[in-house]
Amino acid sequence: MAAMATAFSAPACARMGAGSSRPAASRASVAKAFQGLKVSGASSSFMGASLAAAAPVRAARAGAAGGLMVEARYDAGVGVFGNKAGMTQLFTEDGLCVPVTVIAVQAGNVVTQVKTEDTDGYNAVQVGYSQVKDYRITKPEVGHCAKAGVAPMRHLEEFRLKATPAHTLGQQLNPTEMFKMGDTVDVRGTSIGKGWQGATKKYGFTRGPMAHGSKSHRQLGSIGAGTTPGRVYPGKKMHSQMGNVAVTLKQLKVMKVENDCIIVKGSVPGKRGDLLRICP
Repeated sequence: MAAMATAFSAPACARMGAGSSRPAASRASVAKAFQGLKVSGASSSFMGASLAAAAPVRAARAGAAGGLMVEARYDAGVGVFGNKAGMTQLFTEDGLCVPVTVIAVQAGNVVTQVKTEDTDGYNAVQVGYSQVKDYRITKPEVGHCAKAGVAPMRHLEEFRLKATPAHTLGQQLNPTEMFKMGDTVDVRGTSIGKGWQGATKKYGFTRGPMAHGSKSHRQLGSIGAGTTPGRVYPGKKMHSQMGNVAVTLKQLKVMKVENDCIIVKGSVPGKRGDLLRICP
């Protein structure tokens, strides 16, 4: 936004309007309007406020040209990883039957790297999960885990933090020390892939008549006019791949925590054995 607004400065507007048929008074008013704009690297008069103020949960950093803004979402804290074991039910003290999901925690959940603003430009804790043999991952990954003093891990992912982390390399993350009954967590996973599906199944479109003379039982139908606009608008809901995308369920209640599993209320994305990311 800053680069765009700077390009249309008052002299530039005057040059663009010099060869046009616009009256001189009108060109002067446009140049005067652009002179009143205040443009900086982090804010714009078009937006009304800086990006950092509008989204406090994101970290914004200006690029070398001053016009590109790189944003990243903060995590509330360092979490752990697990695998979906399945669903069951629990009974509360009031006699209510609550559907829950059991998340199995395997060997892993150790700190493999600690990043700070002084060394890497941002604060983050990298966690390794699912211990494997060294020949099952690449040699750079084996060396990275060996540098941290941990066994080879299949999955490596960061938890980006706002404050400087106090974790140490090789630290073991225990779910019983991080979560307790009644806490709320965010669980992210990959939804079950359903292949290539039509709009009727994917978006719930109404089907056509099922009578013998109908020629459009479950067809999509028209996707736009021919002459105007003469094209298909971007984002049109059509038949496409369904599922197999990252899904985050927020504010799931923790029902029980043990050393080898975390039980949360409700369902989580994915099928049995899929990787899940549990974050406070």
